[in-house]
Amino acid sequence: MSESLHDVPAEALDAADPLRHFRDEFLLPRHGSGEQAYFCGNSLGLQPRGVRDALLQELDDWAALGVEAHFHGRHPWMPYHNEVREGLAHIAGALPSEVVAMNSLTANLHLLMVSFYRPTAERPAILIEAGAFPSDRHAVAAQIRFHGFDPARDLIELEPDEPNGTISLAAIDRVLGEHGHRIALVLWPGVQYRTGQAFDLAAITRLAQARGCRVGFDLAHAAGNLPLALHDSGADFAAWCSYKYLNSGPGAVAGAVVHERHARADLPRFAGWWGHDQATRFKMGPEFVPTPGADGWQLSNPPILALAPLRVSLELFGRAGLPALRAKSEKLTAYLEALVLARLPHVLEIVTPSEPERRGCQLSLRVRGGRDQGRALFEHLVAQGIVGDWREPDVIRISPVPLYNRFSDVRQFIAAVECWSGSTGPAA
Repeated sequence: MSESLHDVPAEALDAADPLRHFRDEFLLPRHGSGEQAYFCGNSLGLQPRGVRDALLQELDDWAALGVEAHFHGRHPWMPYHNEVREGLAHIAGALPSEVVAMNSLTANLHLLMVSFYRPTAERPAILIEAGAFPSDRHAVAAQIRFHGFDPARDLIELEPDEPNGTISLAAIDRVLGEHGHRIALVLWPGVQYRTGQAFDLAAITRLAQARGCRVGFDLAHAAGNLPLALHDSGADFAAWCSYKYLNSGPGAVAGAVVHERHARADLPRFAGWWGHDQATRFKMGPEFVPTPGADGWQLSNPPILALAPLRVSLELFGRAGLPALRAKSEKLTAYLEALVLARLPHVLEIVTPSEPERRGCQLSLRVRGGRDQGRALFEHLVAQGIVGDWREPDVIRISPVPLYNRFSDVRQFIAAVECWSGSTGPAA
């Protein structure tokens, strides 16, 4: 596809896009008299137009009904988290009973590690990727220390073995072969945040479980980006945030999956009233009886004003359909890749794997000539109303999101880089 796609006019691709009308469902930030070319959905998704009315509806119910809105609002608050259950199950490729919207990503990772990181003197270690997102590393190091072990010895960080800092499945297999007997938990990303590499979750789960390890996934950059099959993968748990590809707003309520085989009530966990069995919750008994399934990991009642945007966004995903979104995503990213390779190989190096199954919609780009050149290009793009993001030490991430990005946005990015390159001369 990439050999000839760069010759196709962006306008023709946009005209043929069956999802093109979904862009109108979002509010595009302005730049001058026009719109930004917004490629930062991997950091913060854009606001769906329906969010304002959804929030006002909850505020109106609060004003009119007070506490009775828990039961008599247009979207009653007491079971509100059930309104996003089917949508999240679809996004996660999980059973409805396996998913729950709650808390924030790192809080969920900690809560799930209470249950699924059960270290012993013989098996104390956690495996993550080298260069993991700092919050993940902080969380696993804190868990290791909390249990009386030493991250310097018991936090295993797998270094990349492929060009551009990506990690092969063979490398994961090798580290499990060497250290699997010591590893209590493998905590792995669905998509690595800096490189944009996507991983085969089912394959990693098989390799880790064959060595007796529990397996969890941080899906911050995968949920809403890639088709997922968490139930079929057999992973013990997963967690994600909803403010990136799920377009639910800054600090949005996060999500979690706990595989149905763990629905039993005897797993160690931190407990809260909202996780208590719904049938007896209001009896206010002193003993904690978990609700079966992922709901049993809840602590407190869900934030309604944070769930409303998620409900709106998931409705858009349901209308668009994940197969259609993935098909457009692959084509958008391939178009970006083709244009970079054809027109900017002297300026940009693509870090993200070229195989569609090993990436989502993000391409991580390294500017030839070093960090100063990279920052100069990044600042030029911002001045032109082209919004990606910068990740130290030297990567610009560009993420064309299929719900609202166009092929003409990609062309605009390429033209801006060409303009910068022409004005600065060839990169060193």
